[in-house]
Amino acid sequence: KGSVTKMLELCPVTLKTANEYVKEHHRHHGAVVGHKFSIGATKDGVLVGVAICGRPVSRVLDDGYTLEVTRLCTDGTPDVCSMLYGAAYRAARAMGYKKVVTYILDTETGSSLKAAGYKCEGKAGGVEWTGKRKPKKDLFIGYLMEMKYISESGSTDVGGAKRKQLCKIINNLCID
Repeated sequence: KGSVTKMLELCPVTLKTANEYVKEHHRHHGAVVGHKFSIGATKDGVLVGVAICGRPVSRVLDDGYTLEVTRLCTDGTPDVCSMLYGAAYRAARAMGYKKVVTYILDTETGSSLKAAGYKCEGKAGGVEWTGKRKPKKDLFIGYLMEMKYISESGSTDVGGAKRKQLCKIINNLCID
């Protein structure tokens, strides 16, 4: 009858397990210090991706109703990214969060975010807290300082005015 391949499945993972996965598989980010929760995706019992969700890094977005997907990492298995982004949103909503945000690099397409129902809210980041760009000393710093796009999922726009104000301020700082 042939072999039957299991479907992708979600599973809870500890921060330690998620961070170990990120350290091993992520292109440009390392472990995070804390989280609200983490989600894993498995295929045939093997962990193929993780999403780490926590408080927003931006103080402007940290309103108690916004959650950030701070890391999302997979081994390249198809559909895992969008599955994890969708699961993060559903879990956050079940916990009372009104929206979920995440950031992607300027060089990334965002197709997994679109598939999971997130929408691009514009450019953000790419500068130091001083408002100046830091010279790229190595690849990791280069990724940190690259312009990013903020994407959001959620129908309730709690804190939306602050987020748009932040994006406008950041974009104005980036003009040379």
